[in-house]
Amino acid sequence: MPIPNYNGSTFVAFLDISGFKEMMKHEKQAVIALDHFYTSGYNILQENQNVHGFFVSDCAILFVNNHEPPTTQIRPLLNVVDQLNRNLLSYNIMLTTSIAYGRFSYHQRFEFEGIEKNPVFGNAYVSAFLDCESGTPRIQPGECRIVKANIEHENLTSVPRLSEQPRHYYFFWMVRDEHDIEDFRKRYDDAYQQKYRGMLEALKDAANDRLHPEPPGPVSRR
Repeated sequence: MPIPNYNGSTFVAFLDISGFKEMMKHEKQAVIALDHFYTSGYNILQENQNVHGFFVSDCAILFVNNHEPPTTQIRPLLNVVDQLNRNLLSYNIMLTTSIAYGRFSYHQRFEFEGIEKNPVFGNAYVSAFLDCESGTPRIQPGECRIVKANIEHENLTSVPRLSEQPRHYYFFWMVRDEHDIEDFRKRYDDAYQQKYRGMLEALKDAANDRLHPEPPGPVSRR
């Protein structure tokens, strides 16, 4: 079923597969990841009539195709993000997701064999894409966040599992309710620090070996 045209203000999500460049070094792994990504996205979007999207390589663009108030619009989109993340997590695939609100336009164009035209315009798409690619702070694997620009605070106060930060609202799809957010953040930060400490220790060990090399072994004589 083709994606219907849309022109108005809505939420747009930009998602991509974390670590896909590394996966591409092993072609089979990358192909399998894309298959899970596309299949999961197709099945989930089939069950959510208000959210549409398209997938290109390791990225997806999702948008809410109605003209309801922002509070009503955001809920089905977060539901899709929740389902997609949980589904892919079972295949050891993590996503990063940035969501922005604003003008968005999508229109189908006449097509012929060998070319497909799907113009996408609007500041919502641009903001979501830029935040995912180069936003501050850098988005981490598994995170889903909403850019604050263009959103009135009261439009999101009733949305569950959100945490407000200076530039974003973070959606904690992986927890049951708000009471679990702090515990998850601590566990996630600890895991991140362990990775950092592991890299630090590897660097220190290598540098130490360079400064204090082991003496060469005995030279055999014939």
